[in-house]
Amino acid sequence: MTNLNEEKIPFWRDSRIIKVIIQLLIISVIVLLLIIFANNLINNFRQLGLTFGFGFIFDPDLNSRFNLGDSPIPYQPTDPYYRAILVGLLNSLRVMITGIILAFFLGVIVGLGRLSDNWLVQKMATIYVEIIRNTPLLLQLFFWYFAVFLKFPKIDNPLIVFNTIFLSNQGVYIPFPLGNLQTLLAVLALVLGGIIAFLLWRKQTQVIIQQGTTGKVYELGLITILILSIFIIFLGLDWEFPNYDAQIQRIQNGLNLSPEFATLLTGLTIYTAAFIAEVVRSGIQSVSKGQWEAAKALGLNTGLAMRLVIFPQALRVMIPPLTSEFLNLAKNSSLAVAIGYNDIYAVSNTISNQTGKSIEMLLIVMATYLIFNLIISSGMNRLNHLVQIKEK
Repeated sequence: MTNLNEEKIPFWRDSRIIKVIIQLLIISVIVLLLIIFANNLINNFRQLGLTFGFGFIFDPDLNSRFNLGDSPIPYQPTDPYYRAILVGLLNSLRVMITGIILAFFLGVIVGLGRLSDNWLVQKMATIYVEIIRNTPLLLQLFFWYFAVFLKFPKIDNPLIVFNTIFLSNQGVYIPFPLGNLQTLLAVLALVLGGIIAFLLWRKQTQVIIQQGTTGKVYELGLITILILSIFIIFLGLDWEFPNYDAQIQRIQNGLNLSPEFATLLTGLTIYTAAFIAEVVRSGIQSVSKGQWEAAKALGLNTGLAMRLVIFPQALRVMIPPLTSEFLNLAKNSSLAVAIGYNDIYAVSNTISNQTGKSIEMLLIVMATYLIFNLIISSGMNRLNHLVQIKEK
């Protein structure tokens, strides 16, 4: 029962009310500062005779008036500004998505190489990590651009690899599947095979854990699916191979990776993979040696021990720093402007110079990278939640 004679605490001495008041005061100060900054910005615009707004982006009477390379969609200099911004956005996404995937796989390979018992593999991985991590990314981009991709032979005498890949100073030309029914059916078969392979892999893992057997039947099924997938990739897909036309002195067909795109993708992948390799190495080393010994006591070989015991535990340590590296790759892609690749930052910079709408374009670039990074961090946080140990 409540003591009726207990003295009621005044609100100015109640810690709960004081905390709420302090938070409201802080929010009020922040809102006031934003209002002051916005008011100053509006006054400055009025004094300079400028107006603030984003209507110029969709105005059909305002043409972009500049060319864009690496355009994944049809684009002409007579198109409105929103079309140019969309091209830059897609170019940024191409680099970010592809770079994150390639950097992750390369980083895992190098990270495992750092822990290899083979002396040569370990030293090569260590030298790679130490050189790449301690060299500025911008310098590496300049190296790949001016010393590698622009030094390839001219278009009339390209360097041909395996009679399918053409290397020239105008870009890298590689085989690419045609967009027809045969290719669509092959892609659907690959997706179906991937789903079946994942289910077989999970079943094999359960058999190994619950029954202590190797699950050879499921392993044979995985090998069969792998062989069929390779067969579908090389024979099922309808490939378009590049070829050199001597009459027009150009390489036709296939997928063209411009020197700028290839430079940025290569530089970001190799640079970020060096940091990911250290994340992988530290994550694996964070697992106690007792886990290795327990896995060996159960009769698991090194590969199974890594896949079933060590790596799942290391993931809980690896995912948070991996998130930071993926975010860094997304933000570092803005260095594309240094080598002339038309990403969202480079396109916005050009539009800003043409229209004088520097504040508007700056806000668009900031919002773009903020949205990209929030999507990446949200996905990684979700993955981090899935691999954490669930407490009962």
